[in-house]
Amino acid sequence: MITNDYELMTAPNSVPVKMWTHGVPVEAEAREQLLNTAKMPFIFRHLAVMPDVHLGKGSTIGSVIPTRGAIIPAAVGVDIGCGMMAVRTSLNAKDLPDNLYAIRHAIEIAVPHGRTANRSGQDKGAWQQPPETVDHHWSVLQTGFKQLTDKYPQLLKTNNHLHLGTLGTGNHFIELCLDESDRVWVMLHSGSRGVGNAIGNLFITLAQQDMKQHIAHLPDRNLAYFEEGSRHFADYMEAVGWAQNFARHNREVMMQHTLAALATVITKPFTATMEAVNCHHNYVQQEQHFGQNVLVTRKGAVAAHRGVMGIIPGSMGAKSFIVRGLGNKESFCSCSHGAGRVLSRTAAKKRFTIEDQKRATAHVECRKDSDVIDEIPMAYKDIEAVMAAQSSLVEIVHTLRQVVCVKG
Repeated sequence: MITNDYELMTAPNSVPVKMWTHGVPVEAEAREQLLNTAKMPFIFRHLAVMPDVHLGKGSTIGSVIPTRGAIIPAAVGVDIGCGMMAVRTSLNAKDLPDNLYAIRHAIEIAVPHGRTANRSGQDKGAWQQPPETVDHHWSVLQTGFKQLTDKYPQLLKTNNHLHLGTLGTGNHFIELCLDESDRVWVMLHSGSRGVGNAIGNLFITLAQQDMKQHIAHLPDRNLAYFEEGSRHFADYMEAVGWAQNFARHNREVMMQHTLAALATVITKPFTATMEAVNCHHNYVQQEQHFGQNVLVTRKGAVAAHRGVMGIIPGSMGAKSFIVRGLGNKESFCSCSHGAGRVLSRTAAKKRFTIEDQKRATAHVECRKDSDVIDEIPMAYKDIEAVMAAQSSLVEIVHTLRQVVCVKG
């Protein structure tokens, strides 16, 4: 059933699923996964599905899951607090050098990125010696981390302090962009890094262990949940809140270092003004909807309350958007977090070549090697179609195009 705004999907013994997916593909496996989540007894009213929806672990990426009395750790995921940050500078396109490699190189030096696989020594994606900015931000997080590790000492063995202010791998990036008036923006995407991953996996495992007598009755074992009032529910909410705070600080440190790196290449003095919120898109928080206090899990979705600014990136060769929320109640005031994949990383690497990657990113100063083929623009949905499908959720304020992209 299709309304003016969304497709309505229903099934026996489940809440409705409202999908803002007009004009964009939705894989059959993702639809099945959505209906599995909709069968959980504590879902409030309905699921809201964003146009970038695709298959995830337990629950689809690109879904908004409102719950009462319970929380599903795998729905929040392991990249807790992953999100975006963008600032507009006082620079214009004409202030940039003709060759942008020096800017990319300066950012790559300033912000640890990537990962050293099978490392016996240091990880290139972590600080070897954290600078003062990292230590300062860590001092804000340290008390909360001690409270967590007093209860769960295994978290001490994670990358935490040394990952603060680092980028990571996969679809995480730092970009220099131009808007419709050729003004220069810096935009970046990352989350809670190694420590957030460890927290997510720890509590997903605990939820499955807590439900071991009942897990066979779940549609998917990754829908294991904590009931409100239980010890692990309270501990998880504390841990996930801390990880989300870490992610926010992580983006702030990276932005600070990226702007400093930009200033080493561009000698003209410039300022940077926050034009969009430092926004999560993998997180949970308590909100009020339809007159009720509910836990809203946005798994690959951004808050789009009326007037709230957000960021919706495309792929490394497509447009990105600074948006303003329209406060659509049916979507639980949410919008998409990006374009959404149409091909898995493995499938993209099998289908495309380095030459394909070079052609697709010809206008961007970025890596063009075999290790980033999985991020090729064609592995993602058409961002223009994604934006058209959610015109009732957000309005576009700025349209950005990348000129530099740093990936791990």
